[in-house]
Amino acid sequence: MSFNPFSKLATIMPGHVWLAGAGPGDPGLLTLLAAKALGEADVIVHDALVNDECLKLARPGALLEYAGKRGGKPSAKQRDISLRLVELAKAGHRVLRLKGGDPFVFGRGGEEALTLIDHGVPFRIVPGITAGIGGLAYAGIPVTHREINHAVTFLTGHDSTGVVPDRIDWDAIGRGSPVIVMYMAMKHIATISAHLIAAGRSPDEPVAFVCDAATASQQVLETTLGRAEADVLASGLEPPAIVVVGEVVRLRPSLDWLGALSGRKLLPDPFASDAKKDSA
Repeated sequence: MSFNPFSKLATIMPGHVWLAGAGPGDPGLLTLLAAKALGEADVIVHDALVNDECLKLARPGALLEYAGKRGGKPSAKQRDISLRLVELAKAGHRVLRLKGGDPFVFGRGGEEALTLIDHGVPFRIVPGITAGIGGLAYAGIPVTHREINHAVTFLTGHDSTGVVPDRIDWDAIGRGSPVIVMYMAMKHIATISAHLIAAGRSPDEPVAFVCDAATASQQVLETTLGRAEADVLASGLEPPAIVVVGEVVRLRPSLDWLGALSGRKLLPDPFASDAKKDSA
């Protein structure tokens, strides 16, 4: 009988690797498949951004291996991580490669999967909620809003060498994308802001930094494109952070549902008007 991955929640088989996303922080954002995999895997190779509360769902006796990569800190080389997955699978283990967010959104999941293919190791992809969507939602910032934008761009603030990617067409993005969501951009926000302003974005355009998104230590800084560098330095905030540029940031006083749980009074929709509203 052939295997149907959609017939029921699948099971990790010995010698297989699952590349799974853990979401942006809150363990409640794990998918059913990712949570099930945590309870089945013999070895869990996890990133730095995976919440410790997620790892507590690992089955007793499972081996937890740290394979985090953090900018400016000693980290395992990507090739070594990929080959470690091969080694574990070839030894007959049920292997879970657990990444923060989604493995295919700036998560190097594709690179690891290609290595597994090269070595004949069967694998499965388990998508997760990426921080650029889920993390912003926990800050009360939607990536799309009907009155504001019909497009959004996701980009990384640095490339494999640690500098702002020169292959990004900043002029085109600055002109064409009403909302820009950036991963790993805090360190280079001065350069990125300058690129976007040079492309025609207003220095007064709202920007938000969401640090430690969807965790108990989440912090949000609201600023503008022109003041972003100075305000981040003055705040003392540190990565990991998601950065969003665009008018959607103005919805935070209305949609900060986490703040409301702590007593914040939410404001009416700042973009509502009789001319714009309809019954659809």
